[in-house]
Amino acid sequence: MNALSRLLKPQSVAIIGASADASKTAGRPVSYLLKHGFAGRIYPVNPKVDRIGDLPCYPDIAALPGVPDVGIVLLGAERAHIAVRELAERGTAAAIVLASGYTETGAEGARRQQQLIEAAGRMRILGPNTIGLVNLTDNIVLSATGALEMEHFPVGGIGVVSQSGGILGALLSRAAARGIGLSKLISTSNEVDLELADFIDHLADDEATKVIALYVETVRNPDKFRNACLKAARAGKPVVAFKIGRSEAGAQAAVSHTGALAGADRMYDALFKQVGVIRAQTFSDLLDMPAALATGRKLHGRRVAILTSTGGAGTLVSDDLGLAGFDTPAPDAATAEALRALQTGDHAVLDRNPIDVTLAGLKPDLLRGAIKVLLASPSYDALTVIVGSSSLAMPELLAGAIEDCLPHSDKPVIAYVSPHAPEVGALLTQRGVPAFAAAESCTAALRAMLQAADLQPQLEASAPAAAVPLEALPSGTLDEHQAKQLFARFGVPCAGERIAATPAEAEAAARELGGRVVLKILSAEITHKSDVGGVAVNLTPESIGTRLLAMASDVEAKAGVQPRRFLVQEMVAGGTELILGMHRDALGTAILLGMGGVTAELFKDTTMRLLPPEGGLSRADALAMAQELKTWPLLDGFRGRPKADVPALVDAIMAFSQMAAQLGERLVEAEINPVFVLPQGQGVRAADGVVVLA
Repeated sequence: MNALSRLLKPQSVAIIGASADASKTAGRPVSYLLKHGFAGRIYPVNPKVDRIGDLPCYPDIAALPGVPDVGIVLLGAERAHIAVRELAERGTAAAIVLASGYTETGAEGARRQQQLIEAAGRMRILGPNTIGLVNLTDNIVLSATGALEMEHFPVGGIGVVSQSGGILGALLSRAAARGIGLSKLISTSNEVDLELADFIDHLADDEATKVIALYVETVRNPDKFRNACLKAARAGKPVVAFKIGRSEAGAQAAVSHTGALAGADRMYDALFKQVGVIRAQTFSDLLDMPAALATGRKLHGRRVAILTSTGGAGTLVSDDLGLAGFDTPAPDAATAEALRALQTGDHAVLDRNPIDVTLAGLKPDLLRGAIKVLLASPSYDALTVIVGSSSLAMPELLAGAIEDCLPHSDKPVIAYVSPHAPEVGALLTQRGVPAFAAAESCTAALRAMLQAADLQPQLEASAPAAAVPLEALPSGTLDEHQAKQLFARFGVPCAGERIAATPAEAEAAARELGGRVVLKILSAEITHKSDVGGVAVNLTPESIGTRLLAMASDVEAKAGVQPRRFLVQEMVAGGTELILGMHRDALGTAILLGMGGVTAELFKDTTMRLLPPEGGLSRADALAMAQELKTWPLLDGFRGRPKADVPALVDAIMAFSQMAAQLGERLVEAEINPVFVLPQGQGVRAADGVVVLA
């Protein structure tokens, strides 16, 4: 057994600082182990007490009769490291440190935390500042949380890992009240050693766990997290994550739009999507989604039948499903006929959706028949049963009728309990029909099931590209011409351009480029050129000289800088403007694609991909990014518009991502805005660029 297996399923537990008073926090671990039926050896340690109940109490760790698999350390932060060192010296697999007062308190706490790490040596640590863990599968409670005062907890297939101890207790008590079965609950808290990824990895191998739910404050080791989530995906175990801190401002880039468009939370979105994690949008989703996924039923479409005994509630659910993009079509002719055949009078409306049995009363045979017909119907991918007030008198009858039908189909079946009747919802959930008290929860559950069926982890790197020579690169903020030269080295096509310093040079450049041209100031200090009047379009060789002098005057007036150099660029027309950028933060490096031009930050039509550990983005990822944009129809021939050169765009995205991958930490910021995607066969052109090199 490895250390994590011994931590989660120990044969022996030492409680350091145990109290004989079960009402105190230090008295709870022994009390809970006994109360919930721990079958292993319990070693309380307290030099002031001889016995705790029927258990002998030991004066110190050295006096223990055997080596404990786990030590629960109940001492304060100033003494916890002493117990940790002694446990490590005895060969204990893991210590659970409940004390607070570590990095969350500042410099002195950080010193204590380092002291704890050094004391542990090779022994694993859960915490500090944790409430511990609960293994419901095996009746093992290694915690002091008051939430465990409850007598019984439903056991099931959902493993929970939380970076907050208090939230773990909240989830445990809420799940118990709703009849949602859990397998393991772990509070990682400060994560001085063991972290989210360690337990995701372990639960991916745990036979009792079918779904993994995460309460995430931060991901400390993105590579480790990525690998653990991919392992869970390969094992067929959905991971649902609720990430707090969504309102925090992302790191604002100094000179590009990309930093503002990316932001920290968007990075988490990209990471979760690429490793197959389903993101919970609300705290209630963190139980609702896993409850549905734990049934193991697959949702392969958006068509939902609603069987209701209360018309208003059926409409409520139907409306919310419609807002989320689900369909609630009327039954096909054969299904409608089969439903009508169930009627014994004119009391039910069974040939439309919601299928309304309001006036039929509570008739289990009618209910069974309708459920079987709807589950067998080719018109529907899932069934939502609305539980009305009439069911409150005989909830067992209703639950039994629905449960009887489950073996006849593998389609998802969920329930919406319209009256306030938590005991009815818990009964249904325990019978294999996830029940919800809000229409929005029904939608969230079905959306998670649909995502679980569609999620394909996307961290596929492109084929290794030949390294591009990068000798003699400058540092700092490059001017536009230098930036585009760098893009071109990696294979991103750029608009033709010439540098000019005088009106005569600009006129000569315009004649050389031919046709209409664009004039820009060329400055590493001013990157948002249009904001200071530093861009003019549709110029001719005859007009460009005069315009250059006027631009120099305007820019000096607005920016306080007199431009010395200008860029004369071929005018690209007839294409779709996109923005292509990179953003780096603690989670990794992301490539961003979106609607471009000066309105990029206004419309925020963007998508992101994190670079895989090695190399740039794959062709499939680059194409998927383009297709995810709301702007995609403009590239795909919207209303007779010429189709854009999407293959050339894909090539440019891949080339840009290879640049980001090869330059690594040296590339601080990079952005092309706009990149023009021209009609099919005409390629793409980078028309402006920003690069900051370390």
